[in-house]
Amino acid sequence: MRPATARDAPAVQTLLRQATLPAAGVPDDLAHFFVAERDGAVIGTIGLEPYGDAVLLRSAAVAAEARGTGVGEQLVRTLLAHARELRVRHVILLTTTAEDWFPRFGFARIARADVPAALHASAEFQGACPASATVMRLAL
Repeated sequence: MRPATARDAPAVQTLLRQATLPAAGVPDDLAHFFVAERDGAVIGTIGLEPYGDAVLLRSAAVAAEARGTGVGEQLVRTLLAHARELRVRHVILLTTTAEDWFPRFGFARIARADVPAALHASAEFQGACPASATVMRLAL
């Protein structure tokens, strides 16, 4: 696990495409993103977007050949440690496929109306994720 850099952008974009996750709003410099590497290849990614005392967890993707190996869990734990360093109060995420996976970290479903207003400016809330996506929150 390591912080992502701009040179990781092509690999991150590929992982997002393969996982059918939106790339809208992913910063070019990959600030607040992390990657997992194996043998010099990026096999996982995750990021966050800061919005005051809340952050949006986004772009959690693991290469198909690395799924089920603990890489995803390590990425989430790395990102949550970063969020704690930023001293945020809430981590919010949208998911259409992993609502049963994130509770292991303490995430719980919430209504869109309970999302801090600042997060509604994100590309994911502006339409990159479908309105049917499950919204989850973790209080830190």
